[in-house]
Amino acid sequence: MATSRIQATARQLSKTFKRKSRFDIGIAAELPAAYKKFWHEWKVLKPAAVHFIPQDSKWKRDELTGETLPVQNVPIPLKYPPEINEGIWGGEAIVKGFQKRDLKKRRVPHYWVPVLKRTVVKSEVLNTHLSVTVTDRTIKLINDHYGFDHYLLKTPACDLVSMLALKLKKQILIELMNGCPRHAYDPVKQKEIYEEYKTYLSSYTPEEVEWYGLTWYEALSKVAKMKEAANKPVPLKNVYRKNLVEKLKAAGIEAKPSADEISSTTSWLSKMNPFGKKDEA
Repeated sequence: MATSRIQATARQLSKTFKRKSRFDIGIAAELPAAYKKFWHEWKVLKPAAVHFIPQDSKWKRDELTGETLPVQNVPIPLKYPPEINEGIWGGEAIVKGFQKRDLKKRRVPHYWVPVLKRTVVKSEVLNTHLSVTVTDRTIKLINDHYGFDHYLLKTPACDLVSMLALKLKKQILIELMNGCPRHAYDPVKQKEIYEEYKTYLSSYTPEEVEWYGLTWYEALSKVAKMKEAANKPVPLKNVYRKNLVEKLKAAGIEAKPSADEISSTTSWLSKMNPFGKKDEA
């Protein structure tokens, strides 16, 4: 009985003192749900297995001993260098491990780096060719998806990894939302491109597209700028002018300066301008 009470108290305390996430601290608490959705797709979802073959079953039988063992699909730790954001690696990364080069010597640390190559890809929606650094797996995925745009739009952020790929995906979504204006020179082709890719827009709202592909610091900077613009002080002269115009309208008086006032104001300004032309006597 006492044990159950202690467990109930522990559960209650854990709910009361719940650990705060990064979205509960400071200005991050004002990030919209649109960015939280992108963050979940980018950082929370598990990426597809690339460097190991996952097994669906929970148990497997050892062929030699016949012993039944549990299956543990443990992802291989990957290293993501800064250069990965300058290319599209197709989910590949650097693998750090050990290599036994000699039976009589100890194993030594070793890095397995994907083979990178420079190639040109075409974006139909953006109507342009791009020179990017890719891997063989990237080329295979583009071919499997029948095009570069389909590959970016179908692949979640956790598998794209690269900021270049995420920025391109966002640009493609913006182009589709605007009706593919880069193909405005050919209305028939413009309609064909839009009809082919418009189905991807159903997964995003305009606000989600706006916040898609932003890094954590870019999102915080965006929130800070929005707050600054919303709280920007209005000059008192603008407030007084607005109040005066409203009072004049209520009294039935037009708030338009007369021609004499305009001419006098213009002549007065011309006198104050040191670079203006002076009337000759």
